[in-house]
Amino acid sequence: MKKRGILNAALSAAIARMGHGDGLVIADAGLPVPPGVPVVDLAVIAGLPSFADVLAAILTELEVEHCLMAQESGTDLQLLAPCPPRLVTHDAFKLATRDARVLVRTGETTPYANIVLYSGVTF
Repeated sequence: MKKRGILNAALSAAIARMGHGDGLVIADAGLPVPPGVPVVDLAVIAGLPSFADVLAAILTELEVEHCLMAQESGTDLQLLAPCPPRLVTHDAFKLATRDARVLVRTGETTPYANIVLYSGVTF
């Protein structure tokens, strides 16, 4: 049994498969999932798990080079980003999710609580 870190097997495996420049989307409960993008659905009920909790857990295991958020997300959510996010319209954000390696669906119900984390390298 794994002692620490992300315990969800599908999410842990998805992070382990990330390569330099790959995108991982952390999505609120309502973000549309593009066809063909694998989903790790963590949503249990409205609000659980939260965007902030899932982001914090993923950041313990994923090296992030840069990130993308919708400009509509608002300052409070943008402050949670691991680096200053590149801001785009929500429509442009949804287009960017089409190229993601994986989409992680949370139970978050705050509008525009979504981010794309682009994997960096540790060397």
